[in-house]
Amino acid sequence: MQLGKVIGTIWATRKYETLTGKKMQLVQPINSSEEEIGSPIIAIDTIGAGPGEIIYYITASEAVIPLNVEMAPVDASIVGIVDSLYSEQ
Repeated sequence: MQLGKVIGTIWATRKYETLTGKKMQLVQPINSSEEEIGSPIIAIDTIGAGPGEIIYYITASEAVIPLNVEMAPVDASIVGIVDSLYSEQ
């Protein structure tokens, strides 16, 4: 799992059939110090996260698991909202 921050919502008038009704979010990957790392990605929101929230997401073939469908063209899924971060760095 990786940390990210929701920075926007993606609107699509047409989607792959198994993604109908699923929200797509623009996510900026971050580290535990909330510093941006890498480029933003698009992730399917499985939990109702909103802009500005820190989330954790999964990638690769595991990203389809929380969608409860047999197959979907998904590379990233949001699976949790972070309440707080604590680091001893």
